Amino acid sequence: MASEPQPSRLGARVAISTAGERAEAFVPPPLPPEPPVRMGKLYRLLEEASRAIGRLDGVTSILPDTPLFLYMYIRKEALLSSQIEGTQSSLSDLLLFETEEAPGVPLDDVQEVSNYVAAMNHGLARIREGFPISLRLMREIHEILLATGRGSAKQPGEFRRSQNWIGGTRPGNAVFVPPPPEQVPDLMSDLERFIHADTPEIPALIKAGLVHVQFETIHPFLDGNGRLGRLLITFLLCAQGILKEPILYLSLYFKTHRRHYYDLLQQVRERGDWEAWLAFFLEGVAETSVQAADAAREILNLFDADRDRIEGLGRPAASALRVHQLLQQKPIIAIPDAAQRLGISAPTIAKSVHHLERLGILREITGRQRRRLFAYDGYLQILNRGTEPLSR
Repeated sequence: MASEPQPSRLGARVAISTAGERAEAFVPPPLPPEPPVRMGKLYRLLEEASRAIGRLDGVTSILPDTPLFLYMYIRKEALLSSQIEGTQSSLSDLLLFETEEAPGVPLDDVQEVSNYVAAMNHGLARIREGFPISLRLMREIHEILLATGRGSAKQPGEFRRSQNWIGGTRPGNAVFVPPPPEQVPDLMSDLERFIHADTPEIPALIKAGLVHVQFETIHPFLDGNGRLGRLLITFLLCAQGILKEPILYLSLYFKTHRRHYYDLLQQVRERGDWEAWLAFFLEGVAETSVQAADAAREILNLFDADRDRIEGLGRPAASALRVHQLLQQKPIIAIPDAAQRLGISAPTIAKSVHHLERLGILREITGRQRRRLFAYDGYLQILNRGTEPLSR
């Protein structure tokens, strides 16, 4: 049942004129919401989400190579977040692109995902250096996000100077019209102040949920707002020490429930219903944390089981184990590249690859006689869950 509108939480509707057409844009009130978020029904969900994040942090602490797991997990998140915006790439497409193999999808799609990986890594590196989450950092990340590909003509790294809208073909028939461009700098400054404000009465997870919606409502850039808004969630949790490692990404949850996600954003704007959004957000944090912890354990078990099988090869095991180690970093390999990386001759690598194929660990994926590529099937199957491109 829909809650009653909260008048003091509602923003202002302002008349705009774009391309000779009059429409109404929405200007949100500053955070935190007034009256404050009613935490009564959210405490249980907050506790479950916090517990699940704690367990996820525990799992990452026992991973033998946390950066390696993050390397692949970040690529999965980049893919999912880009898919929500309409790209049709798969995880294999991205890995092939990074191997300098031409993928079977439009190059722009894979380039967008690759940009996202670079933008995410830049943001995480800056936060680890102690750089605050600020408007400057958001612009830096945005510039990398839109560096090449379809968004490169949409003012990368700059707040918009023209009106945008969401859904529809023009502001007059849009689902939502964000604030006029002249109001964006002040609104973003207010958001930055809230991010840095000392708010002990607002739990960190709740604060991240509030910031995400406010950012999406302001929609400060001409393109890339959804992707950057999703990144902000993880950056905020890392900066506040809720996550030791940047391993919680909500794009799969938002992709799975995208209709409900967009409806809840609108409910905040139209009714001031922060509580419904925050309940959904906390459920997503808990569900996503459990999924990530389960995937980490599953990958660990796979690596251990495959290592045991390789050790049973006898004399060929030594070089095959080296190849297996490389596959954990690069689940798709070519023999010449593997030989160069490992400092082992190509014929020896070819024999190891043959042994790993025979064990069912590797699968040849090109069907070619030359320049063949081999995929670590079990690993990719775990990573691929939920990454099927959305139908247009």
